[in-house]
Amino acid sequence: MKPVAEIFSQGEELVCGQTVDSNAAWLSRQLTGLGFAVKRHTAVGDHLDDLVALVKEIADRADCCICTGGLGPTIDDLTAEAVSIASGRALKFDELALQQIRHFFDCRNRPMPEANRKQAMLPDSAIRIDNASGTAPGFALQFKRCWFVFLPGVPFEMKNMFATLVRQQLQHRFSLQPDCLVTLRSIGIGESAIQQCLEAFDLPPQVQLGFRAASDEVQTKLLFPAGFPELEKQTCVRQVAELIGDYVFAINGLQGTQGDLPEVIDGLMREKGLTLAVLETASQGLIAAKCIGRDWLRAAGISLDIAQTAREWGVDIDANDRTVTAQVMATHLKSYRQTDLALVQLYDGDRSDYRDKDRSIVLYNALYTANGVFTSQIMLAGAAKHKQNQAALLALDLLRRYLQNKCL
Repeated sequence: MKPVAEIFSQGEELVCGQTVDSNAAWLSRQLTGLGFAVKRHTAVGDHLDDLVALVKEIADRADCCICTGGLGPTIDDLTAEAVSIASGRALKFDELALQQIRHFFDCRNRPMPEANRKQAMLPDSAIRIDNASGTAPGFALQFKRCWFVFLPGVPFEMKNMFATLVRQQLQHRFSLQPDCLVTLRSIGIGESAIQQCLEAFDLPPQVQLGFRAASDEVQTKLLFPAGFPELEKQTCVRQVAELIGDYVFAINGLQGTQGDLPEVIDGLMREKGLTLAVLETASQGLIAAKCIGRDWLRAAGISLDIAQTAREWGVDIDANDRTVTAQVMATHLKSYRQTDLALVQLYDGDRSDYRDKDRSIVLYNALYTANGVFTSQIMLAGAAKHKQNQAALLALDLLRRYLQNKCL
């Protein structure tokens, strides 16, 4: 059975909604990846009685708890005091902790405020966790059933301390057998359509299937239990990918991480040594923004009036045939920019259609390649920002399909 873990976050700014608790999400992923069963996330404000009560509750029901926040020098930082009261362990002065805090200020040519001495007061017998990035040392201790780890709330400090010290401690203290999460990342298909594709598939009963729809992709998640046969796992993932089809652009967790759509395209473009020029309309610069810093993107432009752009380029177009127009413009763009590939995007509909969330536009993409011109046509609906984002992604997806030999 997996050891049970909880995440405990302290801070008035969290419960009041002033700050999003990104620490809890990050820590939950780390603990799940190690092999814990994360059962609860709890956030508590800066109230001593509430903190004491929660520490006592968690001590009776969890095997491990990672706590963030409340280790600073000010009067609203109450974690160490709450742990002392809950566990009955007196706070004791840690001389080495104070030396490290003084060193932090000395390195910045600043005097240490007297209030920072508070951060060197740790519960008796707690194991200090050094903080190389800030003034707040963390600490860990066993209280009843639970192994508690207390870390600063500053994300950079917390993540560094977890990665360099806490992870290894947890692996040494607990017998962990992590499950294997494989994520198939797709674009251009909804989660209900994916589920329909998989309805007839006989998934092994011990494998858990789940979905996550995000703004840029839909993820199909396969959670394999620890010890699941590797060959059977690979076969299962391959069969699921085949059923979903060419919408799948990356698979994470089977052989490393492939990344999001722009990252996948970046790897393929560099591997093949290709260059690209882009002309955007509906995406209004978002294709270039998603590919920012990529050496293979040699030119990117925006046109809000494709007829005027065509006249400026000296290109004859058929205003009634967007697909042909996109192909003609892509051919000219490739020749003019001297790139290996040229991607042109057009859409049907006026600017009021674009802005109105209840009206649709039709997107036309054309990709000029050494193997010919490949096109796609998709209807987009929703608010303007949604149309813009989907237009960028679906244009890039045509490029991805070509690079992965799925257009041929």
